Amino acid sequence: MTQTTLINQYNNPLEKELLNLFHQSNLPLHFNKTGYKDFNNYQRISLIVLFRRSKKGLRDFVKELQESRWISWLGLTRIPSKSTLHNWITLFQMKTIRQLFNQLKPKYSKLTAIDGTGFDSFHRSRYYEKRVGFIKTPYSKVDLFVDVESKKIIDFSLVTKHQHDMIAAKQFIKRNSLRGTKILCDGGYDCEDFHRQIFDKGGKLYAPVRKSSRKYPKGWFRRQCVELPNFMGQRSIIECINAVLKRRFITCLKSKKSYMKKREFGWHMIVYNLTKKIESQENNLMIEQKVLQYFFISIWIY
Repeated sequence: MTQTTLINQYNNPLEKELLNLFHQSNLPLHFNKTGYKDFNNYQRISLIVLFRRSKKGLRDFVKELQESRWISWLGLTRIPSKSTLHNWITLFQMKTIRQLFNQLKPKYSKLTAIDGTGFDSFHRSRYYEKRVGFIKTPYSKVDLFVDVESKKIIDFSLVTKHQHDMIAAKQFIKRNSLRGTKILCDGGYDCEDFHRQIFDKGGKLYAPVRKSSRKYPKGWFRRQCVELPNFMGQRSIIECINAVLKRRFITCLKSKKSYMKKREFGWHMIVYNLTKKIESQENNLMIEQKVLQYFFISIWIY
């Protein structure tokens, strides 16, 4: 199916980025050739992003959508119901979500970092859990591969079980290009095989060497990390990104099934990178305005 060209007119920065995201994804305007076509994929993707950004329930989001200008901005002929929006969330699989995410991640990164964290995924009261003695809580293990300079997320992984950080890190190395990229990690990623895997892809790993009784660690790559460079301190930026995600974007995962938790987290990653892209554009615009203002003031004084 061929993609129908949409009119490139926007009313705010988010609408502009959503329109660019849809065009770059090469998704068709409609999945079906005949039949029901009240909504197109651009409207579906935009409403799902707005829903995930709102951090509200489906019913509350649909009610507030009636008072929003997004109805006219997206060209909606009617407001979707709660069940329709829920069907759209289950419609897009993880492959399509990653296809959209890949359009927002940095194309080239010089300094990056990898780290793991955990997100709560509960639907019960913590107070009554303690009273009845129920200790086991649903848990989601998340690993992130981020660009330290732009603070954008390059890749992500989510599993609903406890696993070693190295498993997801090796997947990041296979899926991404590392030509001229420096990767900062903590001591949990100190492994000679992991060093070699990154080196074969054209990157360089910096990770503290674990303490042992040996005077010099095993492995040529590990011995190069006995003395770490000064920029190793920038690894803490990924800890800040984890805190920002938990405070601003994802307080907890609300989906119950494991595959829906992955899709929910994937949409949140799209929202996060969209927000960072808009913020960087606004900062660049402010810098340009200040430079122009300084230039005209200097001419006036001269």
